[in-house]
Amino acid sequence: MTSIVGSPSGLPQPLAGIRIADFSRVLAGPLCSMMLADYGAEVIKIEGPAGDDTRAWIPPVDAHGTGTYFASVNRNKKSVVADLKSDEGLSHARALVAGCDVVIENFRPGVMAKFGLDYQAVSEGRPDIVYCSISGFGAGAGANLPGYDLLVQALGGLMSITGHPEGEPSKVGVALVDVLTGQNALAGILMALRVRDATGTGQQVQVNLLSSLLAALVNQGAATLATGNSPGRLGNAHPSIAPYETFRTGGGTLAIAVGNDRQFAALASVLGLEGLPEQARFLTNERRVASREELRIVIEAALHADNAASWQGKLLAAGVPAGRVNTVGEAFELAESLGLEPSIVITDPATGRESRQLTNPIRLSAAAPNYRQVPPALGEHQGCTFQSPNTSVKGA
Repeated sequence: MTSIVGSPSGLPQPLAGIRIADFSRVLAGPLCSMMLADYGAEVIKIEGPAGDDTRAWIPPVDAHGTGTYFASVNRNKKSVVADLKSDEGLSHARALVAGCDVVIENFRPGVMAKFGLDYQAVSEGRPDIVYCSISGFGAGAGANLPGYDLLVQALGGLMSITGHPEGEPSKVGVALVDVLTGQNALAGILMALRVRDATGTGQQVQVNLLSSLLAALVNQGAATLATGNSPGRLGNAHPSIAPYETFRTGGGTLAIAVGNDRQFAALASVLGLEGLPEQARFLTNERRVASREELRIVIEAALHADNAASWQGKLLAAGVPAGRVNTVGEAFELAESLGLEPSIVITDPATGRESRQLTNPIRLSAAAPNYRQVPPALGEHQGCTFQSPNTSVKGA
C-alpha cells in the first residue's frame, strides 16, 4: 500500500495542466473532482469559512482526527477559504475561477448567479470554460428541492424496490445516488474537455441526482416504462432470474447467481438434487421465476448441510457463481488477495500526516493515478500560488 506516483509509459498524466475551481461540497461533486485530481488535474477546493459540511460529519475519524467521510473524497486537493458573501472573498473566488479550465459547483440552481459566478457570467470572459453544475432535481421546477441522497432514493423510487417484501422500504447502505451522479459529472466533464480540445469552445455540463438515479434503474425502469407497472420489493431476489438471491446455509449466508440452464444443472448436481432441472416447474428460467419461492425452499434445505464458505468453494469449482456475504473488511481482504490494490496509504511529506484511502477504480494502461496529497485542512493552501502551463493564480 504505497503511493503510485507515475505513469507506466513515462507520459504526462492525462489531465496534467487542467486546473479546477471546485465549489462543490459533500459527496457527488467532491468525488468527481477527486477522481480528476488522481489523474493529474490541479483541484482548488474553494470552501466557505465553516468548510465543507462533511468536515463535521463525525464520527468516525482517522488517527489525526479527520472525519473519514470528508477524507474519502478530498485527497489531492488544495483548500482555500473564500467567503462569497464578502466583497474580498468574492473577489478572490472570481480571480481563482478566471485562472481555471473547469468549474464544479453543486449549490442550488440560481445561487451562483447571485455571485456572478454562474456559467453565463463566467463564460462571457472565458468562452473556453467547462462548467459543471450538479443539482438534486434540475434547474427547472425542482430547483428549490433539497438534493440529499436519502430524499432522492425515496422520491426516485429506489427505496420502493429495496428491502424485503414484508418489511419497510429501505435505502441502500451507502449514498449511492451521489456516487452515480459524481461519476456522471466526471464523464460529462471529460466529454466537454474533449470538445474544447477540438474546437476551443467550452460548455456547461448539467447533471442531477434524480435523473442519475432514474437512468441507473436500467431494467427496472425499462420494465416500468414498457408495462406501466412499478416493480415491488423482492428482498435479495431478482425479478427476471432464478435462483438469483441469497440463501441461508448451515453457517452463514450465501449468494447464488444462476444465469442460465447450464449453471442451474451444475448447481443441482453439487447440491445432490440431480432431478431438479427436469421438473416441469423448474425446467426453464421463466418457470423458475414463477416458482421462485418453492425453489428457494428446496435449495435452502440442501444448503443446510454445510456452511457458506464451504459451499462457495464447491459451487465455484463447478462453474456456479456463488459467494458468501462478506463484511466490508472481508471485501477489502478479498480484493487485496486478488491483486486489485483496493487501498493505499498517502503520507504528507511536510507534516508526516498519513491517510489510508480507497484507490481510484479507473486503471489506464499508459497512466496510473497519482496519490500525492492527503485531504487538506481547511484553508491549508491560503496564500499559495497555483501554477499551470498557462497561468498562475493566488490562493487568496
